[in-house]
Amino acid sequence: MAKQKIKKAVLAYSGGLDTSVILKWLQDEYQCEVVTFTADIGQEDDFSHVRGKAEKFGIKEIYIDDLKEEFVKDFVFPMFRANTVYEGKYLLGTSIARPLIAKRQIEIAQATGADAVSHGATGKGNDQVRFELGYYGMMPGIKIIAPWREWDLNSRTKLLEYANKNGIDVPASKLNEPPYSMDANLLHISYEGKSLEDPFVSYDPAMLIRTIPAEQAPDKAEEVEIEFANGDPVAINGEKLSPAQLLTKLNQLGGKHGVGVIDIVENRYVGMKSRGVYETPGGTILLEAHRAIESITLDREVAHLKDELMPRYAKLIYCGYWWSPERKMLQAAIDESQRYVNGTVVLKLYKGSVHAIKRKSKDSMYSMQHVTFEEDEVYNQRDAEGFIKLNALRLRLGSGRG
Repeated sequence: MAKQKIKKAVLAYSGGLDTSVILKWLQDEYQCEVVTFTADIGQEDDFSHVRGKAEKFGIKEIYIDDLKEEFVKDFVFPMFRANTVYEGKYLLGTSIARPLIAKRQIEIAQATGADAVSHGATGKGNDQVRFELGYYGMMPGIKIIAPWREWDLNSRTKLLEYANKNGIDVPASKLNEPPYSMDANLLHISYEGKSLEDPFVSYDPAMLIRTIPAEQAPDKAEEVEIEFANGDPVAINGEKLSPAQLLTKLNQLGGKHGVGVIDIVENRYVGMKSRGVYETPGGTILLEAHRAIESITLDREVAHLKDELMPRYAKLIYCGYWWSPERKMLQAAIDESQRYVNGTVVLKLYKGSVHAIKRKSKDSMYSMQHVTFEEDEVYNQRDAEGFIKLNALRLRLGSGRG
């Protein structure tokens, strides 16, 4: 198939081996101008090194954008308002970062007059779908270059040969790299592939970066207080923090106590199963805290409806439909439910576990007068008899039918 004619392409560029090869490959194969875009979403890379590598190949337009606050405020927090978990365990750390990267990439394409965008996602994974659904949703006529679906550099050996041939620096760590691939942002760190591909081989706890193995965590539990306003966390232990600062602090607290490490096999959107290990210390604390504050502030049927909608919402994010009308519709309903989700939760962190132990709110629906086992004047227990008989009517009418 003939290649598209491209004048300028915006490349989602990490500065690692794959995207460095892609940069040079785009110049060679498409003879186009390349703009590089690197999103700082909390992965703690050396961005001066990333810039230097791009400059080495003559890149004139280099974007390195600090998106940490936007990432947490406009993507992570809205997702956590829904208590979002994919397939019972995964807190969607990689999935939720992709729509932001796609959004900014398209903005840069529009600002620089680029007619194409490019990414380093493989043809086997979810990220190609997440990026490209985002691109098309924001700029329907954009051209997309996905090198892993085009080139013949389909092995690590070929990538290294191409890099050496074209003067692309390969750090010593890449020549003898960890036996897995990693993706990091402020919400999580993921580990996949290579030594983790066999689901019957346990992961090596030494690979963890943010989280101490639970067995090595302190022997003394620690309590942490989180304050919420309209469903979002706003303070830790009485200290007001920005969204990114708050998640960073929760990561430190959770990591110290071994909280938030999972080892799962998930169902990818493209159809195959994938084994991954995820570190999400701050997110795990946040999920427990948010459910705790909702337990005293949400109406019962609203809470149950949210729980019914959540798996659909989670699947939309996992599969790349953040910018879809159905996700926006669900988000509006979720956000409406958070009007009275205000208050404070105290949690206990201990050796890999996190539990809510206290919760209070000015908007609480919890009534000690009604639930007390002592004598009260607000609840007539005889009312329950009619309630039960009405609810039993269909059971009584249907009895004896076999």
